[in-house]
Amino acid sequence: MLVLVAPGQGAQTPGFLTPWLELPGAADRVAAWSDTIGLDLAHYGTKADADEIRDTAVAQPLLVAAGILSAAALGDINAGAVAGHSVGEITAAAFAGVLDDTAALTLVRKRGLAMADAAAITETGMSALLGGDPEVSVAHLEKLGLTPANVNGAGQIVAAGTLEQLAALNEDKPEGVRKVVPLKVAGAFHTHHMAPAVDTLAEAAKALTPADPKIRYVSNKDGRTVASGAEVVERLVGQVANPVRWDRCMETFQELGVTALLEVCPGGTLTGLAKRALPGIKTLALKTPDDLDAARELITAASDPAADAAGA
Repeated sequence: MLVLVAPGQGAQTPGFLTPWLELPGAADRVAAWSDTIGLDLAHYGTKADADEIRDTAVAQPLLVAAGILSAAALGDINAGAVAGHSVGEITAAAFAGVLDDTAALTLVRKRGLAMADAAAITETGMSALLGGDPEVSVAHLEKLGLTPANVNGAGQIVAAGTLEQLAALNEDKPEGVRKVVPLKVAGAFHTHHMAPAVDTLAEAAKALTPADPKIRYVSNKDGRTVASGAEVVERLVGQVANPVRWDRCMETFQELGVTALLEVCPGGTLTGLAKRALPGIKTLALKTPDDLDAARELITAASDPAADAAGA
């Protein structure tokens, strides 16, 4: 079984969309999305620098657009499940047919703007803790007033809070943590600091007409599979102020019997976590169109065990 996953904020790098726009029809498709949401996705994905695409209001639509575009370049994908990390859940909702592409881009544009506004209230950020025992780290974070905003599995937790709290963490790491790495995000996402964005997103969600997922949808709130489109949207609204439990998503992948994981553009982060937490599962990250042939081979092998054995 193949699981198709979409990364969250911080995965973007300057110019990452450039090669994808060279594919037939891609530039026109991105131009239409840009007109719809009032944001020049092609400019930000090809010419903008790291600081410009760090802006939450820019990064989030850019990531969802890239994920949808790269998956479309593969043609039919016989996935047994889909999931997304943070904003990647909107990409996954598009993969599952809960939202059409335009609705997904419209929602993520509103999400990005609302979260940017919430982040502007107080100077906040996020840092990844590498190594250490999760229980020890969580207790230490709470002592410092920080929130374990992403529990990613594979020995990684992301702390979120004020810049002062994160500075204190850098000076006072939990026992066993090798390194604290600041993330390329502009706020303490998935914490109480994002509460104002929840209200804005809830209002935006009223205009949506979600369909029930056509593919098994794994929610990063708790790793549960969600069969109702309305519940998917409800979770998308609430997750901006709730922790991401990617560790539980990976546990669900294992329980479902997932044998391959394909991460859409700009892939790499979730693939890296899977390699450490899910040994034996084949993984591939779509970084550029040069990866498409290998991705198609992975899809074929995951849906046809005989083909996989022949290629071994």
